[in-house]
Amino acid sequence: MIYNLAQIIQYAAERAPKKQAFRCIDEFIAYGDLEKKSNQLAQYFIRAGVKKGDRIGIYMNRCLETTVAVYGILKAGAAYIPLDPFIPISRILFMVEDCEMEHLVTTPAQNRKIKNIATEAPSIKSVVGTSEDVGATSISWDSIFALSLENYKPVWILEQDLAFILYTSGSTGTPKGVMHTHQSGLALARLAADLYNFGPDDRVGNFAPLHFDPSTFGYFSAPLSLSTTIIIPDAHLKFPASLSALVEKEKITIWYSVPLMLIQTLLKGNIENHDFSSLRWVLFIGEVFITKHLRALMEKWPQATFSNLYGPVEVIACTYYHLNMPPKTDDPIPIGKVWGNTECKIINSCGIEVQRGEIGELVVRTATMMKGYWKNRELTEKSLYKEKIAEGYEHVFYKTGDLAQENEAGDYLFHGRNDRQVKVRGYRLELDEIELTFLKHEEVKEVAVVVVERDTGVKELIAVVRPMDGSKIDAASMMTFCKPYLPAYAIPETIKFREDFPRTGSGKISRTEITKMLLAKEI
Repeated sequence: MIYNLAQIIQYAAERAPKKQAFRCIDEFIAYGDLEKKSNQLAQYFIRAGVKKGDRIGIYMNRCLETTVAVYGILKAGAAYIPLDPFIPISRILFMVEDCEMEHLVTTPAQNRKIKNIATEAPSIKSVVGTSEDVGATSISWDSIFALSLENYKPVWILEQDLAFILYTSGSTGTPKGVMHTHQSGLALARLAADLYNFGPDDRVGNFAPLHFDPSTFGYFSAPLSLSTTIIIPDAHLKFPASLSALVEKEKITIWYSVPLMLIQTLLKGNIENHDFSSLRWVLFIGEVFITKHLRALMEKWPQATFSNLYGPVEVIACTYYHLNMPPKTDDPIPIGKVWGNTECKIINSCGIEVQRGEIGELVVRTATMMKGYWKNRELTEKSLYKEKIAEGYEHVFYKTGDLAQENEAGDYLFHGRNDRQVKVRGYRLELDEIELTFLKHEEVKEVAVVVVERDTGVKELIAVVRPMDGSKIDAASMMTFCKPYLPAYAIPETIKFREDFPRTGSGKISRTEITKMLLAKEI
């Protein structure tokens, strides 16, 4: 019986040791080899004094070693923390300090950045994946894979133990860590594999980086079903035509990505000259898929069933909507019905469940729900909706902050956010966090950051700045200023300047009017 994530590979290796588990750039690792190598990494960590519940960072690009890192850390009883190598070092250092990490896993390609991190973070005791002097004890992958397993003793892991922490934007300007347990991760793997009928013949495209929660499908759901996961290299994601060629070459059967990646493939992927007949499921999550683009792509790939998944990182996924035929109108498609082992409700501002057809906040109770926010009990409690059943007993829901409505067919419809959290290109962003960064600049008086959706369906992040009198700052200097504080995807693509802003009756900046003015090209 599998009751923790680490056992997924153990059972897969017993059933199909020679089957390809993960592929990346014409290389692969079989389930048997992954079991052995992840045990060797776990052995290293156990000998290094890692205890259950410790946090270990993974700092690397998409590659086969990430699979060994994930399962090796889990087998050691620790929790893995994905660290995006493309974000500013200052943000990485915050996570390292916040999680009190003592170990990092990497590859030689990251030596320069790892050295900077280890120098600035004295808590780091060892770095796995390089033989270079990086300011902490280092050990190469070859040395890890040479370790003897003669005295290896697996760690006893329970389903409630911490498995991974995913950091996301915080409204205070500080990233927050979302804690998931073996139970929530395994529940997600089972629900997804069951809903989409994953099997040994499937080849699952893993388009998401490890720090992005959709990656859990490829790392957990696919191995649970003895499928093969295709890790999509970073280089292919930048060139849609190259991505199309890779999907054809690898004969991917399950595509799972944000809508933007599918739209780019439709518009620039030269799909007429590639064979996508292997696709049986096209899954998307993270933001609204503009219906006209969805229809066009479905007409290009009629053999595939499309499915819209919905869920914040705190629950990863909770609803789905299958599309067997292209939508007939341009109305937004539903986020759908609740999937297994999950309950959703829509409540009003007083916490009372609304009637069908009324709009309110969507709250979710599910087996895939987070444990809470790392080291932030106050925020955790604030994010929960508790329904008293009897004295001393209550149902606990996560408050998504999303506005929804249930239609007559029993499908949920998405009606946007009830706060200033948005999703752009699949990334969840806090507009307040971006504004706080701009306001750190001494020549910025006020700033409004908004998301503008153009006729093409592409969402654009725009900052409108009110500079100090006499200031000579420009867009280029502001972008440069933001780079040490924000990941690239959170820096507005367009920065404009105004002497003042439209205001509400209370004197606050009217972001609604700013958005209208931007659409009308009045700014």
